[in-house]
Amino acid sequence: MIGRSLAAAAIAVLLSGCATSIMDGLWGDDTSASSTSTAGLTAGVAPDMTASQDDAAVAKLYNDGLSELSSGQNKSAIKKFSEVERQYPYSSFATKAILMQAYANYRMGKWDDTVVAANRFVTLHPGHRDAGYAYYLIAVSNYNKIADTRRDQSATQQALVALEEVAQRFPGTPYAADAEQKVIVARDHLAGKEMEVGRFYYRKGSYLAGINRFKRVVTEYRNTSQTPEALYRLSEGYMALGIVSEAQTAAAVLGTNYPDSEWYKDAYNLVSSDGQAPVQNEESWISKAFSSINPL
Repeated sequence: MIGRSLAAAAIAVLLSGCATSIMDGLWGDDTSASSTSTAGLTAGVAPDMTASQDDAAVAKLYNDGLSELSSGQNKSAIKKFSEVERQYPYSSFATKAILMQAYANYRMGKWDDTVVAANRFVTLHPGHRDAGYAYYLIAVSNYNKIADTRRDQSATQQALVALEEVAQRFPGTPYAADAEQKVIVARDHLAGKEMEVGRFYYRKGSYLAGINRFKRVVTEYRNTSQTPEALYRLSEGYMALGIVSEAQTAAAVLGTNYPDSEWYKDAYNLVSSDGQAPVQNEESWISKAFSSINPL
């Protein structure tokens, strides 16, 4: 319960923070870059080969979409950008219009529509200078769909994969920095789901099934806020099964890495209740899952 509330609080903070400024940053770039017809065409994108009056027309239509965005008329903006694509499909304005549709959908909280538009952008223009932003939109939209740990976590898994891709493909960018922070929360959320299921099995008396869930937290999501409780739950489960050595090891590892944790106090009392002390077995899988370096 404690770990889950911490994850929820972290999600709330991150969702209200950096992502918005990054989104608005792109909006600022679009405002300045779109004020002319052909002079602002993006390098590497086929230029509009129509007559100059058509250039002016597409620029006006695109800029009308930007004006709609600035006034909060997101639906109208999407229609304008869609018309840019339809009427001038080979212009650089059409290229950027796809991304702006994704952005407008993001502003309305339409995460699935955002992902569809952003995916279309990176599929058609994988080498575009704004590809990183498109990947970021995909990642953060999936992130915004993260549900309570009692529900299916497929969106969380999708968000984690997308966020890690942004961090790896675009290092040193604001997108990567924000993605790295959100990766922490997504991993904590997935660990929280394992904890939820593990506790359920324990309540049913299915200790082996519960241990397998807590084992996943320790081995796959070690650097999360859920790990101290997972180690305590391993002590609890192994004691219930009479496997005292593993229970002691879990408690000892918990004490080494999280000595100030309330979970360690409970684990210590649990394994010491019959005169046993939390002694670590170096051959245990629990010991091998941890190095001598504190995971935090």
